[in-house]
Amino acid sequence: MSFLGSAVAWLSDPGNWSGSGGIPVRLLEHLGYSGVTLAVALAVAVPLGLWVGHTGRGSGVVVGLAGALRALPTLGLLTLFTLLLGLGAVPPIIALVLLAIPPILSGTYAGIANVSPALKDAGTAMGMTGAQVLARVELPNALPVILGGIRNAALQVVATVTVVAYINLGGLGRYLIDGLAVRDYDRMLGSVVLVALLALTVDAALALAQRLATSPGLRPAA
Repeated sequence: MSFLGSAVAWLSDPGNWSGSGGIPVRLLEHLGYSGVTLAVALAVAVPLGLWVGHTGRGSGVVVGLAGALRALPTLGLLTLFTLLLGLGAVPPIIALVLLAIPPILSGTYAGIANVSPALKDAGTAMGMTGAQVLARVELPNALPVILGGIRNAALQVVATVTVVAYINLGGLGRYLIDGLAVRDYDRMLGSVVLVALLALTVDAALALAQRLATSPGLRPAA
């Protein structure tokens, strides 16, 4: 039987879809870790990106910081934070947040910074304050780029959340670790297929949200 056939056979086994270690439970755990990670990363990166893009201050620091964070190995950070903080959900969440911040921060900063100066001047000429220009002019025009950064971060996080199983937590990565321990390659390949399908589904959902949230005048021509 081929590898793909073995994975399909494992996925189609009803026993893998029930119980505390079943696919639905692991899927919810995976989405839970991903959701918390993205929420924290958004709370940190979006306000900072908006401020830097609007004021132009600290842009060099932001670019350097984003590049430095991209170079950090997530598994290495997970190991480091686990040694410092102990077992639990906090160390992997911190490591994953550091993975998610760069694309969100870069997308937010670039989106705001690249809004046409003429549009900003028009808003100022209409009597808008700096905050109003940011909220009513810059943010709507930068939204496609910002959402693109969020999509990028979401894909990276969903694919990388599997590492939390390395410290005995749940998620779809559990099948990888447990399958490797007993050389159950069908289970491991099934886990890879599940993560890939989940990432594609999340990306499709965010792509639809990006299109719906973007003003028709800013959408690319067909």
